[in-house]
Amino acid sequence: MASLFDTPTTAPLAERRRPRRLADYAGQTHLLGPNGVLRRYLAAGRLPSLILWGPPGVGKTTLALLLADELKRPFAMLSAINAGVKDVREVIDRAKKQAGTILFIDEIHRFSKAQQDALLGAVENGTVTLIGATTENPSFEVIPALLSRCQVYTLEALSADTLRDIVRRALAEDEILSKIPVDVIEDHALLALSGGDARKLLGLLELVVESMPPDPSGRVQLTDEAVQRTAQRPLARYDKGGEMHYDVISAFIKSIRGSDPNAALYYLAVMLEGGEDVKFIARRLLILSSEDIGNANPNALLLAQSCFQACTVIGLPESDLILSQTVIYLATSPKSNAAYTAIRAAQAQVRQQGVHPVPVPLRNAPTKLMKELGYGQAYQYSHNGEGNFAYQEFMPEALSGTRYYDPGDNPAEAKIRERLRGWWQEKYGY
Repeated sequence: MASLFDTPTTAPLAERRRPRRLADYAGQTHLLGPNGVLRRYLAAGRLPSLILWGPPGVGKTTLALLLADELKRPFAMLSAINAGVKDVREVIDRAKKQAGTILFIDEIHRFSKAQQDALLGAVENGTVTLIGATTENPSFEVIPALLSRCQVYTLEALSADTLRDIVRRALAEDEILSKIPVDVIEDHALLALSGGDARKLLGLLELVVESMPPDPSGRVQLTDEAVQRTAQRPLARYDKGGEMHYDVISAFIKSIRGSDPNAALYYLAVMLEGGEDVKFIARRLLILSSEDIGNANPNALLLAQSCFQACTVIGLPESDLILSQTVIYLATSPKSNAAYTAIRAAQAQVRQQGVHPVPVPLRNAPTKLMKELGYGQAYQYSHNGEGNFAYQEFMPEALSGTRYYDPGDNPAEAKIRERLRGWWQEKYGY
């Protein structure tokens, strides 16, 4: 398995510094620390199929290599950029002759449905243990049938301290850079321009150190000014793969929820200028339109859905106009989280109490026996009642009168409350 890590000295620094042992792997202690789930799998000598989800340069490929090495398992690697169904089937055919093969697919979110379908049987019967790497939310990019057969683990952006340790060890241990005396005077620009991406960090470090002339004492002085001059671009103020990604999207959502279109537009501009995926932004607007506006303005969901479809079709740069319109509309809409709190309350009760029997009048009666047992007989067809309403019990007996939905304090839901009170009188306390 050592051949997995063979690297020529002419390889870039990021490749030369790829960890050969799990002990040298940087970050992801929530997965690989003493109580980490992957550490427990390794201790048990087994590994399920899994999806590694995280930003670029946090060690997804390296982790896959190390897991295979630790378990001494055959390893095959495909890139979704250039592999097709034929390549997948060839790997599966070889795996049938090599028990325990781990198949690593980089950027699995780029695989089509047909390509992902080709993996299902081999993953399900254990011919291969799949490790997929993705920078995109697997809930949206991996087909449900494959996702249900895999564990999804999130890899976190590397912290500043972890990145500093990677730099320190590269300067001290790399067979080329260790021969160059370097003083790290400042590292803010190096860390900021890397955006939490270790691969980018090491590439920039190598470029700066090898291109900088030494000072009179023969040492290279690594400063922010030297890094920016070498990189020939200003400090990144936003990186879609770094920690600020989460801070900005959080501020963006909270600004819309707080009905401040100006702040929301500012954070939208930050994301767009930073190269954020417009579909990611539009997906968050879809969620917000239901979670924070809901039935206070049902048109919000319709506009957010149209926004997502338009952004998917058009892309940048023109989709910034569609996002701007949608953000302004959502921020200035009346707000209600009643739909969110209602379903969360109902889910909590189901988890706590389990499922109660459906009232007999509401049950389906497809057979003669069920009809003889009274299934569906006392049901009152609502459209036969006055105003298309017939007062009857729909809740399981044990939950009669339980209220989950509490209409919000806004004109649209005030009308809903009034309508519910007219139908149900005192039953639900509307």
